Amino acid sequence: MTATKMGMGIGAVLALTWIVFGFWAFLFVAVAMAIGALIGRIVEGKLDVSSIVSAVQGKKSSS
Repeated sequence: MTATKMGMGIGAVLALTWIVFGFWAFLFVAVAMAIGALIGRIVEGKLDVSSIVSAVQGKKSSS
């Protein structure tokens, strides 16, 4: 599946959630999708959690 099709699917889910259940359900679904995406990237090994923690703590710069 291409990134364009994935984005269209995500947009459709969020739009339908907003229409059917309202703003707060839309916000909950959007946050849950973002958390799920982060967990998926961590599991796949595409996101290094230790570098993010170090950057947040100010131990390491991103440049």
